[in-house]
Order: sequence, then structure tokens, then C-alpha cells
Amino acid sequence: MTKTTKPLVISIPKGRILEEISPLFKKVGLIPEKAFFDESSRKLRFSTNQKNVELIRVRSFDVPTFVAFGAAQIGIAGSDVLNEFDYPDLYTPVDLNVGKCRMSVAAPAEWAKDKEFLRQSHIRVATKYPNTTKRYFAAQGIQAECIKLNGALELAPTLGLCRRIVDLVSSGATLKANGLEETDVIAQVSSRLIVNRVAFKTRSKEINAWIKAFQKAVEA
Repeated sequence: MTKTTKPLVISIPKGRILEEISPLFKKVGLIPEKAFFDESSRKLRFSTNQKNVELIRVRSFDVPTFVAFGAAQIGIAGSDVLNEFDYPDLYTPVDLNVGKCRMSVAAPAEWAKDKEFLRQSHIRVATKYPNTTKRYFAAQGIQAECIKLNGALELAPTLGLCRRIVDLVSSGATLKANGLEETDVIAQVSSRLIVNRVAFKTRSKEINAWIKAFQKAVEA
């Protein structure tokens, strides 16, 4: 890869996505230092086998912010997070085809098939995605009052906080275990390679090489 004065910084989300990203890294020839895959490590910035490439490991919701504001030039972020923030300074050239799930609306099983309940024009929803949720319901002529929670969303309906939640769903087992059912699927979700638009112009040769490498890795 082309060398520049400053290292190319790639922002990566913490958590289970690291396992899915690891094979892609190998295919593109990017090998992080061992501490990168150690969840107990307190380091946040990591070297790689590429002298001019560094990785930072941050919360999934922070990845787009680091890239949009230029602290990192490249990142990997879920389409759920990208839709929530909708930063204009981000370019998303590659769907990495990992981290697949869906963003869904769920409600207590006893309400999920109630037609009057589903037709309400003003609702209260617990979610980590208030912007996405409001846009989705507004498109249906429904005013959604969003209560932002960062976890344990399934508790909200059972404790009377609201009757609906919007969250990511994989198998649906967690919903079922808490007496909830999906009523709508808002979007299919996967992780994307994201690039800062300014960096894409100023370091185009270098960044394009990585984009092509990741695209080839996904297609393989």
C-alpha cells in the first residue's frame, strides 16, 4: 500500500463482529497485533503488519463518528448505525456481507396480531434507534414517541414502559423468551466498509487499494 506521513486509521467495532471480520482481514493481508482480538485488553489503538495502517477499536455506535469527522479514514459499521446517524461525510463502497440481522418492530405476543393496536396513530417505542424509528413510522403517518434505551429493550413492554420496541433481531429467540413477537421488519442489516469523503479525495490511491482489496475478499 502507498505510504504517507500519517498512518491510515481504520475504525473497528468492538464485540462479536470481530470474529466475522477476522477472515476478511486475512484475505486483504491485514494482520493486527495479537492484543486487538483480546476483549480484555484496555488498548484502543493497535498496530498491524502494514507499517502505515493502524486500527482503533471502539463502540459500534462510535465508528461512523470517528470516520465522519476524520479521526479515522476508514471504518466498518453496521447499516443500522449508518442509517441512524446518516452522516453526509461518509462513503459506503462495500457491503462486507457480515454481521447480518434485521431491524424489527416487536410487541407483546397478545398485542402483535391485534388490528386496532397495529393501527394506532400515536405510539411509544423503546429503542436504540430513535431517528430511524421516527422516520419509519412517520412514513406510515404514525407519530412515534421514542424512549432511548441502550440495552434490555425486551423488558420495556413487560414493565409497562411502552408496548413496542425496535431492535436488531437474529434468530428471534430473545424476543420469544420475553413474550414478544415481531410485527414489522424495518430493514435488513449488514456491516459496510465506510470511508471519509475528504480522505477519499486526498488519499485516493491508498484508500482505493483497500476498497478493492475488501471488495475482492467479499466476492471470493
